[in-house]
Amino acid sequence: MTSLGLSELQFALAVIGLLILLFVLILNIYYAHARRKAGSQRDLALDELFVAREPSLNAGFAQAANQERVEPSLGESTSNTPPATIFTIDPRIDCVITLRFDESISGVELLSEIEALSDEGGAPHLPWICEGLNADDGAPEDWEQLKADASYAELQLAMQLANRRGPIGVLELSDFCSRAQALAETLGSQIDMPSVSAMLESAKELDVLAAESDIQLSINVVFDQPLRWANFDALMRQRSFQLARNGRQYDFFSNGSLIFNSADVDPNKPVAQVTLLLEVPLVSHEERAFERMLSEGVEIAQAVHGRLVDDNGINLTENTVITIRQHLDILYANLEKGGIAAGSSTANRLFS
Repeated sequence: MTSLGLSELQFALAVIGLLILLFVLILNIYYAHARRKAGSQRDLALDELFVAREPSLNAGFAQAANQERVEPSLGESTSNTPPATIFTIDPRIDCVITLRFDESISGVELLSEIEALSDEGGAPHLPWICEGLNADDGAPEDWEQLKADASYAELQLAMQLANRRGPIGVLELSDFCSRAQALAETLGSQIDMPSVSAMLESAKELDVLAAESDIQLSINVVFDQPLRWANFDALMRQRSFQLARNGRQYDFFSNGSLIFNSADVDPNKPVAQVTLLLEVPLVSHEERAFERMLSEGVEIAQAVHGRLVDDNGINLTENTVITIRQHLDILYANLEKGGIAAGSSTANRLFS
């Protein structure tokens, strides 16, 4: 009887082991399929640049939070924007994992190991940010981008929790944590890592804030008589607009930063209307972007004997403008309360 009981136990353990192996195999297949699907969906989303995020001036801001938010294309710049900013890790929008070394490790070794780890499997749609705590004699003890000729006592790895596509998914966050753990084992370091469930909850809260604040304002200037392209171009340049690289939009800059721009205008046809667009969370409150866009709209309308209208073709009234200002004050205050000031580096990452 004792021998029979032992055989049954061994058989049961073998069955359980087989089931676990099958579960891991199925999970890996599902994960690989999900990443391929996410990649194809990203390509489709890039073709829908901002179309779904244009709220009417007359309708207010509530509908903007419910509209689908899509990621702007990184490959087709439509304005003369400055070079890309080098972003730093920000715990307010990042999942941050810290690796601590018993002895300092050279930057060239860290860069090599991180590159090798990043090449394993598919690349995440949210890139990593890596910073090291400089351990060189005489160097400021501060976090910095990794440099090959420096050495570091600690390493921080970060992945953004949300952007215009929504919050980070459990598969991608788990993959990031797994790769960070593998890197820690390779480097023989201690690891300080938040729980996946806590980071997923933070990602959802961040996405709610982003959805409520991701507002694009538009002002339409309708001309009494269509203008030839040459005359329209001369007018826009007179108002300090710059023609964008695509030759169909005009950008308005202040201190080297884009404040607002126009919607596409066909250079091969007479121009009967121009629409000015403002990405509210991407411009600092101090720039008074809406007031300046409104002022430019008025100046253009006066020059062409036109009028300002909302997206329904109704004349823009002072009451509508007052309502917009009130909503903007609330929006800017909510962003400040959330620690993500409009126009800041953090806001530019979140609303990308």
